Amino acid sequence: MSIVVFITCANPEEAQKISQALVREKLCACVDSGSEVLLIVKSLKNKFTKIVKLVKSLHSYEVPEIIALPIIAGEKKYLDWLRDSVQ
Repeated sequence: MSIVVFITCANPEEAQKISQALVREKLCACVDSGSEVLLIVKSLKNKFTKIVKLVKSLHSYEVPEIIALPIIAGEKKYLDWLRDSVQ
């Protein structure tokens, strides 16, 4: 099973040191670099295939990172808004 790990660091230097060690030790495939921009896309599972198709048509990377993590809980009004926004 593939996983995504979020790690907070005290500063950019510490983040760089940890990132390099993780890749060097083959504990991960990659760690986002400081020059990349993370998009946090809120949507529904049934929209994922269309999201992938659109992103791949616009993205400069040959193999962009496009993954989905489930929302297992959330504030009801927010989740209602999210569902209503993409229907």
